[in-house]
Amino acid sequence: MLAERYERGSVLLTSNLPFSKWEGIFKDPMTTAAAHRSIVHHYVILELNIPSYRMEQAKKNRDSATDTGEAS
Repeated sequence: MLAERYERGSVLLTSNLPFSKWEGIFKDPMTTAAAHRSIVHHYVILELNIPSYRMEQAKKNRDSATDTGEAS
């Protein structure tokens, strides 16, 4: 997909992991480096240091289930 979009249009990619942790996704340092180089060529990185909405919702649901005695 990235190869087809390369220099033809925009791609929005999101991750909750910094680039330094991507090796855990690809399992191969060469593949990780290639993906990183391809993605950041002509790039804009927006790093948002804000709480995760999904994580907060999961915690609220878990806390709510504990308060009502429901099993998770």
